[in-house]
Amino acid sequence: MDLKDRHILIAVDESENAKRAVLYVADFLGGFPGFRVTLLNIIPEPPEDYFKTPEERLKWIEEHRHKAEKMLENYRRILIQSGFSEDKASVKLIIKDCPSVAECILDELNKLKACTAVVGRRGISKKEEFLFGSTSSKIIHDAKNCSVWVIE
Repeated sequence: MDLKDRHILIAVDESENAKRAVLYVADFLGGFPGFRVTLLNIIPEPPEDYFKTPEERLKWIEEHRHKAEKMLENYRRILIQSGFSEDKASVKLIIKDCPSVAECILDELNKLKACTAVVGRRGISKKEEFLFGSTSSKIIHDAKNCSVWVIE
């Protein structure tokens, strides 16, 4: 019987908790067959009127894209060094207008048909969570047909 790999989606940013999420998956699953990982970074596209000129906007996007690509490749290297084969550790960078980062993560989780979402907890205060919402909390409550690991 040919079993498909279980697909793990790790949503990452530049935070220490995101790095801990990658390290946790690397330590917990690295070297075990039957798993593949996609590292996902989402850059919310800024509104067009946020910048004085279209060139400034494009420069901002390009700088953030370059920074995110470097971060994703570093995280991918961690997974490969832990025992994931190169073809089982991939990266995905998305630059788009998102109602919320959590909704974009959930959208990608569904598109990829991943069985597990892994996120780092940002550690925001209760006041900030009330005002802005929590990405990890929204993912925990809205993810369907998968498990969610929140790493602190």
